[in-house]
Amino acid sequence: MAEAEKTKNLCAQIPESLHIKVRQRQEESGQSLSVYMTDLIKKFFEMEGKTMAKADTRTVAFQVDTELFERFKEYLKANGIKQNAFFLDCIQKALGDTTTEE
Repeated sequence: MAEAEKTKNLCAQIPESLHIKVRQRQEESGQSLSVYMTDLIKKFFEMEGKTMAKADTRTVAFQVDTELFERFKEYLKANGIKQNAFFLDCIQKALGDTTTEE
């Protein structure tokens, strides 16, 4: 069994209105305050890393008819594929590039 990581206390004064929101969300989550705040902080750093990593990316968007869209979503779900991974693969194949970056 893995040993639990040492913990340290983190205290900070925040506006009362924000404190109320955080406590409400924490109570709704069913997690202890320590677990909730740890998860919240980890998610923040994960998001920050993704934002920085995607600084050199561009968005590709287009519209399709509803029937085709629904068939496409069913295909993705049935095959366990994410939409962005599907399109990246299509683009890379079309360009003859077999390397993937995500």
